[in-house]
Amino acid sequence: MKRRVVGVVLLRPDGAALLQHRDDKPGLRHGGVWVMPGGHCDPGEPLDAGARRELREETDYDCDELHWLSSFADDEDPDCLCTMFWGRYDGRQPVQCREGQALQFVTREQAASYPMPAYLVDLWDMALAAAMKTTSSSTK
Repeated sequence: MKRRVVGVVLLRPDGAALLQHRDDKPGLRHGGVWVMPGGHCDPGEPLDAGARRELREETDYDCDELHWLSSFADDEDPDCLCTMFWGRYDGRQPVQCREGQALQFVTREQAASYPMPAYLVDLWDMALAAAMKTTSSSTK
């Protein structure tokens, strides 16, 4: 059975995403770079529940609504399935860095100055497009 990893692209209204600066430890995947909050699902845990739990554990933030974004095989680890969700930041609850070196909202324009895996920028763009689509369909 494949290991299941989940992550959340948490978006502010201006399109900024919440990024976590990972610890730089030997053997830690993407150590020392910026990523979206996430981690491994527990055995039998639904993907969306795992994403909510990981987001809460790493940021102390409870997301109202999560939307499926993408599922894909990890190029570096064929025994791992990654599933990403996106959600909107409510602006009411603070976020706190509970894991890693730092946690902050970064605008899409600032993304190039943050070392991060390239595929996460693609997922960020997908989340922005999905958020715009749901916003425009709810205003019709």
